[in-house]
Amino acid sequence: MRKIFCSIVFAFLLIGCSSNTTENDTIDDVTAGSVDVTSVVENNFKNSYTDGVSVEVNGDFISISSTGLPDHKTPYWGQGHEMYEDFPGTNHANANTSMTTFNYVMTIPTKPSEATNKEQTDLGPVGMALNGAPIYNDYEGGGVLQENAWGTFDSTGAHPGPNEDYHYHCEGTYLSVDDSNLIGFLRDGFPIYGRKDMDGSYPSDLDDNGGHISVTDNFSEAIYHYHISNNVYSTSGLYVIKSGSYHGTKGTFRD
Repeated sequence: MRKIFCSIVFAFLLIGCSSNTTENDTIDDVTAGSVDVTSVVENNFKNSYTDGVSVEVNGDFISISSTGLPDHKTPYWGQGHEMYEDFPGTNHANANTSMTTFNYVMTIPTKPSEATNKEQTDLGPVGMALNGAPIYNDYEGGGVLQENAWGTFDSTGAHPGPNEDYHYHCEGTYLSVDDSNLIGFLRDGFPIYGRKDMDGSYPSDLDDNGGHISVTDNFSEAIYHYHISNNVYSTSGLYVIKSGSYHGTKGTFRD
């Protein structure tokens, strides 16, 4: 009887060790950059209005080129344009900048991996939305977003900067509205999604940089990915797309 009991205990120990090893190995593989993002990038980056987005794979890197112009309505197209719409609300006195075309190229790794030292996101583009327009963090003009900035946002949570560079800061009617949509990729190569996970719940295990590791609608293998913040920003009623540091090593973004 004692032999049988010992055999059962030993079997359970083996199963437990095996399960833990598999889980840890999976996390280590993800951290080391085992998931290739190439096909998801190639299949999802497009601009149905300007056709101004292209993807090129060069060995271990992917270059995404775009004009930076959106493919949806915004007041920044200018009155009389077929894609013009009025500003939401009335607080847009400072919104007097038009937008212009750029020759953006964002280069990211095909297999993004965790960086040993996490670099803080800075002013300027921290990523690119699937339509080719840049994604910015929660800073503007040398400081955190203030009302004079979000008062110039269109309905998609975007506006042009002083250089007429149209870009997104917050969740809006185009990228994502309280959902699990893939909205783009950050400069470290990791994808960013809406506020929800693929099962419709709000993730409760996000790290300090707004991400976690799991499968998604686009990736059957677990991958680190970001989510739009589910915390309302200041008194704006808006949800910031990205704050904090990059999980991986920042790639280039040039115009």
